[in-house]
Amino acid sequence: MAGGPDGRGCPHRSRGRRGPGRRRAPRGLREVPGDRRAARLGRRRTSLPRARGGARRRTIGAPPVRILHAVRSDGFAGVERHVARLARAQSAAGHEVAVVGGAPDGMRATVDDPTVPLLPAASTGDVVRALRQCAAAADVVHVHMTAAEVAAAVAARTTRGFPPVVSTRHFARRRGTGARGRIVAVVAASPVRAQIAISRYVADHVEGDSVVVHPGVADRPDGRAAAERDDVVLVVQRLEAEKRTDLALEAFAASGLAGRGWRLEVAGDGAQRTALEDLSRSLGIDGATSFLGARDDVDALLGRAGLLVAPCPVEGLGLSVLEAMASGLPVVAAAAGGHRETLDGIDPLTLYPPLDPDAAGRSLAVLAADPARRDDCAAAGRAAQRERFTPAAQVAGTDAVYRAVLA
Repeated sequence: MAGGPDGRGCPHRSRGRRGPGRRRAPRGLREVPGDRRAARLGRRRTSLPRARGGARRRTIGAPPVRILHAVRSDGFAGVERHVARLARAQSAAGHEVAVVGGAPDGMRATVDDPTVPLLPAASTGDVVRALRQCAAAADVVHVHMTAAEVAAAVAARTTRGFPPVVSTRHFARRRGTGARGRIVAVVAASPVRAQIAISRYVADHVEGDSVVVHPGVADRPDGRAAAERDDVVLVVQRLEAEKRTDLALEAFAASGLAGRGWRLEVAGDGAQRTALEDLSRSLGIDGATSFLGARDDVDALLGRAGLLVAPCPVEGLGLSVLEAMASGLPVVAAAAGGHRETLDGIDPLTLYPPLDPDAAGRSLAVLAADPARRDDCAAAGRAAQRERFTPAAQVAGTDAVYRAVLA
């Protein structure tokens, strides 16, 4: 068993020209230690890095695909969570998967699969080196966001036999702005053979043809009835300007729920936190508002809260909305972006005119006063999630894209 300079690399199996149908079943992976990656990324691999432990599953039906995900990131937010959950579901379906990028602790906890190796990649250069090292062993390189696309373009130009690249577009905007941005956009798009959009809304706002594959979240137990939940309106998102958390605070103030004993809890962190804390004071709701910061117990928060408010008017889809639906938590969201694809048809109060916190406040007030209606919203949301937004559906849709570029 050969490997990198530290002797702990993966076995060097020739990738050659075999398609997925002629490959041996994956034999298990071994994780690449992050503190040794610098010494090892300079040496190209001919198989994906192996992770410790865990017998590989075999795919029933279609042959497995060797997948290398890449995102340039040392953080853990919506995109990284998307990548980690998709990798977990693909591994469970029998594929051989490795992931480049994302905060190691968050990725490891979410992937929760010892057969999926995780390689840190905080910079674009880290992603380039990891792709050069590992891509020859992959059937597909699946990149997420522009920086990873650029890294794939660089690696593809300097690596013989680089596999097809699939890109997922997570945001409803075109690549690059200004002269420099347009050059970056051309470079980023150059290696991409197929493009996935996380929603129809995103597909309609990005350049190029896209296949819409909605993210999926795992089913959860039915959860508490409305009468058993805490009197809490929850917000779960990054505290950045485009997320418009200010509208959530204004909606809570307009609802009058603070005077009825309800609280607003804001889970997440970002550049807007201080300004939002100031806004809560100016709105007179600071005594009923808690800024929780970044949390790793979001499922627990969703399980006990009474309502979720999702104010972002440009949300690509809204992973926290899907998680709330799966948890049986009623949602009040801006009727814009991907929210229309997740929540349309559940209840008229679920979607409010975007940028209208007074309308959002009225919906919150009516639902807070009517536990039976909240239970109905919860049941409808849970049914929609289980029908249309599952990991199995996401894996199947993504598989179809992979097999099209490999055909």
